[in-house]
Parts: sequence; structure tokens; C-alpha cells
Amino acid sequence: MRRSASKKKSGQSAESVTTDLFRSASSKASTKEMDRIDHLFNQYANRSSSLIDPEGIEELCSNLEVSHTDIRILMLAWKMKAEKQGYFTHEEWRRGLKALRADTISKLKKALPELEKEVRRPSNFADFYAYAFRYCLTEEKQKSIDIETICQLLEIVMGSTFRAQVDYFVEYLKIQNDYKVINMDQWMGLYRFCNEISFPDMGNYNPELAWPLILDNFVEWILEKQA
Repeated sequence: MRRSASKKKSGQSAESVTTDLFRSASSKASTKEMDRIDHLFNQYANRSSSLIDPEGIEELCSNLEVSHTDIRILMLAWKMKAEKQGYFTHEEWRRGLKALRADTISKLKKALPELEKEVRRPSNFADFYAYAFRYCLTEEKQKSIDIETICQLLEIVMGSTFRAQVDYFVEYLKIQNDYKVINMDQWMGLYRFCNEISFPDMGNYNPELAWPLILDNFVEWILEKQA
């Protein structure tokens, strides 16, 4: 009986050693991965500010072979939870690339299509859409965005998904004189409009519901245009 107990104890010890070795190897691999992520950050970061600035992002886009206006760069910023437009901090870079398991430019380039699939899931896209607006608030206490920028942002964020709605709304924004800026409530209202309202007939649009006034005016403008 004692010999049996001894074997059992020995077996547990061996299992524990194996687990410790696995954890150690996993920890070392994780550390090496983070070292490579840090090395990649330093390639693009401005040495004086310790940030990847607009110039660094331009170089990053060049190496990824994408335009700096490509929606996937905005998606990358979303994944990093980047707070300031045109800048990536070390912490944000680490967060995003670790989540993407990308410690080289080649891996990051290969990760972009999967990132786009992730963002375009309905459960994620609403958050990304709201993030895109916040990301363009470049001044302290800024709560709205000028019409020209909104038109550009709509093209990037929604153009491929709701082409007709975006084309009409951009046209409306450019010819109307009531609004010089768009706020978050109006921005999110348009997202809801695109997802809920049949277009272009808009038969299920009810102005009595809590739509931003700009959308009531937009619908009225379209109906007059179609008449």
C-alpha cells in the first residue's frame, strides 16, 4: 500500500513538473512575441515623442501596402482602442497587435482581412461606427464634426455597405443650409436609419418616432426629389 501511495505521489509530481515546464515555455514565447511587437513599434515611433505619429502611420501604411484612408487602418485603430487620431501610443500598439497575434509586418498584413471580418459582424460594427465618430473628435471638449469631414467619414465607414443611402445623404448634406456640423446622436441616428428603414421607398419611416430632426428633413427632401 505504501509503495502504491508513493507511486501516486510521484505521478502527481511529474504532472506538476510538466505543467510548470509548459507554463514556463508559454511565458517565454509570450515575452519573445511582445519583444518583437515592441521592436516593430520602435521602427515607426517618433523618438522624441515615443508615439507613432502621422508620419509613422504613413510609413506603416506604405509597408502594409494600403492607403492611409483605407477602412482597415481605422479598424486597426479601433482594435488598439487608439484615443487620438493619427497617433498610436506604445500601450495601444501592444494591445492591438497582441490581440491580432501579429509581431511582424507580414503577420499584420495577413491579419487585416480577418480584422475586417471581425469588425463587420453586426455585434461589433455598431461599436466601430460610434468609435469612428469619436476618433475624429480632435479637439478637447469637441462634440460635433464639420459636414465635409462627415461626408468623407461616411464614404469610408458605410460606403461599401449602404452605398445608396450614403450617396443620397452626402448629396443632401452638401446642398442643405441648416446644419454646419453633425453630433453623435445624429451620426448614430443615420446608422439606425440605414439598418431599419427600407430604401429608397422608406415606407416604414415614421417621423413620429424619436428620429433626429435632420433625418426627418432628409426623408422629406428625398420624397420631394422622387415626386
